[in-house]
Order: sequence, then structure tokens, then C-alpha cells
Amino acid sequence: MTISTSHLTRAAGLFAVASGLLYIIIQFVHPAENAATVTTSAWAVVGYMTELMAVFGMIGVTGIYLRQVTASGILGLVGFVLFWCFYLLTAAFNFAETLIMPPLAAQAPQFVDGFEGVFAGAASQVDLGSLPAISPIAAVLYVLGGALFGLAIFRARVLDRWAGALLSVGAVLTLVVPLLPHAIGRFAAIPVGLAMAWLGYSLWSVERRTISSPGADPRHDLTTAT
Repeated sequence: MTISTSHLTRAAGLFAVASGLLYIIIQFVHPAENAATVTTSAWAVVGYMTELMAVFGMIGVTGIYLRQVTASGILGLVGFVLFWCFYLLTAAFNFAETLIMPPLAAQAPQFVDGFEGVFAGAASQVDLGSLPAISPIAAVLYVLGGALFGLAIFRARVLDRWAGALLSVGAVLTLVVPLLPHAIGRFAAIPVGLAMAWLGYSLWSVERRTISSPGADPRHDLTTAT
């Protein structure tokens, strides 16, 4: 197969779809975050799923941004960088959760409980240093990055603008999560997962139609109709 920009763009769209669907599935099967569960097979499976979700997300949002890099302007650039960094931070934190925490569970259960409580807002019984700062940083990257990136997609009218709107709204809705029990608040991720899958499909389909009609302007694609 000849590797081309079009092939890579469509592949990025499929990665975005996979990332979005994985993000949704994870919310339904994620075990409780504590030292008692990090050694289970369910924890390992969800950890690998989360790592794939984050890596696929980085590839997907890169393809989404590059497809509309001119039309999205500085707003799209800022949103892309922030949202991409959210996936990067997720991949790094999840790597520790999946591969480092299980061996520590028996010897340092309090540290593991504290580490796993970072995003749940639970108090730690041990000194975690600067680790608690990860949660607010991730929140800014996710909420602000998702909101700005979605808005840029909506304004650019290259991909499905309503998928961009859903991304913005879903990211902003995350602000209510601290008011909910952690087990329920995680389902606020579903709109963002749906938006990523939708945007990935839009990227794949717009690129496919552009190949079929080389002279077509993606701004006039049916998916961008208001």
C-alpha cells in the first residue's frame, strides 16, 4: 500500500473513533481506585484500554487539527495543544497506575491509595509531594482544551461542526463532576467520548469524499451544513 497524506488522515480519523469509544467503555468497567483492586486482572485490562485510549487520542486530535489547521486559526492551535497534552498526561499517569502501582500495593498500600485518590479528590495519608497538582492541571487541559478545540472545529466548518459543539459542551460539563460522587461523575466523560468518535468519523468520511472528488471544498461537505 502506498502511504499518502490521505491514508494517514483517514487512519487518524479511525484512531479518534477508537479513542472515543474506549473512553466511553472505560467509564462502565473501571474498578474502584485503591490498593485492593490494583492487583486484579480487571485493573490491568482497564489500564491497557486507557493507555490505548490516550495514545489513540493523541493521534486522532492531531489528524483532526491538521485537517483544518488553516481554518481553525490560533483558537484551534491553542485548543489542540491543551487537549493533546491532556491525553499525554493521561498516558503518563496511567502508565504508573497500570505498571508501577500493582507491585507497590503489598508493601506501600497507603501510598497506592493516596496515588489513586489524586483524581477522586480523596485525602492521602502519606506525603505525595507535587502529585496532587496533577488533578487541577489535567482539569484545565481537559476543560479548556476541549472547549476551545471544539469551538474552533465549530467555527472552521471543515468537519461536522455539531461534533465540535458536543466536544465543547461535554468538556465544560465536566466542571460539575466535583459536585457528584466519583463513581457517578466519571460518566460525564461520555459526551466527550461521543464527540471524539463523531469527529473521527467525520474526518474519515470528509477525507474519503475529498479523494473521490479532488476539486471539492471540504467546507461545502454535507456534514458541515447548518
